[in-house]
Amino acid sequence: MPKKTYHIITFGCQMNVHDSHWLAGVLTKRGFAQAPAESAGVILLNTCSVREKPEQKVLSALGRIRQITGGSSDVLVGVLGCVAQQLGDALFEKSSQVRLIVGTDGLAGAPQAIEDLLLNPRQRLSLLDFTRHYVEREDGETSSPVPSAHVTIMQGCDNFCTYCIVPFTRGRQKSRTTEAILGECRTVLGRGTREITLLGQNVNAFGQDKSGDGTTFSQLLGRVASLPGLARLRYVTPHPKDMGEGDIRDFARLPQLCPRLHLPLQSGSDQVLSRMRRGYTRSDFLTLVDRLRKARPDLALSTDLIVGFPGESEEDFEDTLNTMRECAFMSSFSFCYSDRPGARASLYPDKVPSPVAQERLLRLQSLQEDLASRWLQGRVGQETRLLIEHPSPKQECASSTSWQGRDPYGTPVHVHLPPQKDHTGCMVDATITLAKKHSLMAVCPGTP
Repeated sequence: MPKKTYHIITFGCQMNVHDSHWLAGVLTKRGFAQAPAESAGVILLNTCSVREKPEQKVLSALGRIRQITGGSSDVLVGVLGCVAQQLGDALFEKSSQVRLIVGTDGLAGAPQAIEDLLLNPRQRLSLLDFTRHYVEREDGETSSPVPSAHVTIMQGCDNFCTYCIVPFTRGRQKSRTTEAILGECRTVLGRGTREITLLGQNVNAFGQDKSGDGTTFSQLLGRVASLPGLARLRYVTPHPKDMGEGDIRDFARLPQLCPRLHLPLQSGSDQVLSRMRRGYTRSDFLTLVDRLRKARPDLALSTDLIVGFPGESEEDFEDTLNTMRECAFMSSFSFCYSDRPGARASLYPDKVPSPVAQERLLRLQSLQEDLASRWLQGRVGQETRLLIEHPSPKQECASSTSWQGRDPYGTPVHVHLPPQKDHTGCMVDATITLAKKHSLMAVCPGTP
């Protein structure tokens, strides 16, 4: 039997990162040890199909695995996640080392499937069926307390935006029960976590499906915020069209809810938004931003943007740039549009030439760099409170130790703290002294 060691390679979104972390914890609890890919008996690829050429990236990764393992049949390779759901059993033909394929609803069964396959070296398994309800997962092992943890509240999406493959790879929306969510939150808080981020493809539609138990997203936020030991609460990702009055009011009524919101715009053009089937206009989005900032004046926004959507004109693109300026996004994730199998926009004929889309993307990212720099510079001199995560990569002072924490906006902040102490998970007051390109420097009272 191959040795009980594992290596996980993760592509894509925050939910994939969270899934991989959970899987690692469960495998460790079952007696597996983490190992480099070169010596692992089990290698798992957790895949993402949202961005361009996901199949090619997975095939390239399988080729690299074959190279570093010498193609050994003793190595169990599994492909998990969205590309696994998309390609299904065809992945068995891509590499003889692949013996496990796990779709997005099959992840809960992956640990047992891995153990079964290790006992049966000639067997292959695929877990690709969508479930009608969210399947709860076993608790994994956590080696040490983590200051910040993620808790999934739902899976899938019912929106079917014309550019998006998520409803086809993650399935239809399925909410977890409120008690299951609260139970997991209590567990991580009991391990020393101070900050929780709630995860889902469309979090503010929580409970609005057949799996819902009657609890709204705003009600869920209130119950999580009241849990003992919680200092900070965040969530990703909301949909602008589904943010109701309660979601807006939460930023004023819940002190634990951080003043940072990732609010996907995708485009600032009404014509493009309509073809994307986003369900809101540019004016709707700006009105929502205004209402959110009235509820929480210090609210900072980040966003997602797609450049070069089919039919996007220069005027449409300029509308996006102008909307970015009006919203003053602190950061954004931006990409050129690419066709996704099954998504309606893949059938649209009026594709934007790649050189045009690339040139627009560079202009957009240049604007975002200016907006981000302006936001970071505006923080200098402000007092803040940091949740310390780990030592900074570089130690710059002999008499103290540099640590990295995050402020309520999620920005990395480096601060010198007294040596001979583990500050992980501590909350410290600080004053911002310097803005760098992607982070801040700060000082604490009484610390040189």
